[in-house]
Amino acid sequence: MNTAAAVTLMHRTFLSVIAVLSLLSPVNAQVSQSPGTTSPKPIDPNDPNNLRPITQSNSLLSIEGGDRLVKEAEQAVSAQNYPLAAKKLQEARQVYNQLSNFYQELNSSFSGIDNRVSDSQRQKALLTAQKRDEATFQLALVHRAQNQPELAVPLLIQIIKSQNPTRDLGKKAYKQLFELGFVDSAYPREGGSSSSSSPKK
Repeated sequence: MNTAAAVTLMHRTFLSVIAVLSLLSPVNAQVSQSPGTTSPKPIDPNDPNNLRPITQSNSLLSIEGGDRLVKEAEQAVSAQNYPLAAKKLQEARQVYNQLSNFYQELNSSFSGIDNRVSDSQRQKALLTAQKRDEATFQLALVHRAQNQPELAVPLLIQIIKSQNPTRDLGKKAYKQLFELGFVDSAYPREGGSSSSSSPKK
């Protein structure tokens, strides 16, 4: 093959490659723009629309978010869908527990610096701890309904430790342990008196 023929062949091959690439490029562009493969846009910190309070209804890390999970659990119990109820209650107690820990940390951080802020965070820590224990109690009842006492007992003991046996929720938790046969001494005793105290974190 002479030089001219070789050059002509290389030129035709190059044009063929260009033609193939030109056919492929629209397909690639269409795939990259597919809604299922679109990458999430980064958050713009300068966008005022991003400054949303986490207490809105669709936020999970909030008291409202935990309350929503508890409500969904109650609906699942009404429908006798105990696995779903257990899942929702487990998620709710995790949300409440995380919130309680965060509020307690803020309370400690502001202690001695601004008592107003510190007291506010302490009250929120107590509130979310109470909600956590209530969700835990409901979860224990769901486990009982599923004939899973081995899952209910540890939760009930956690409640008693957090609430104190003298509080109403602590008494209810202990009563469940008594009914399950895990303990053999009733509390409170007939005619006994008890006092109330705040739940722990």
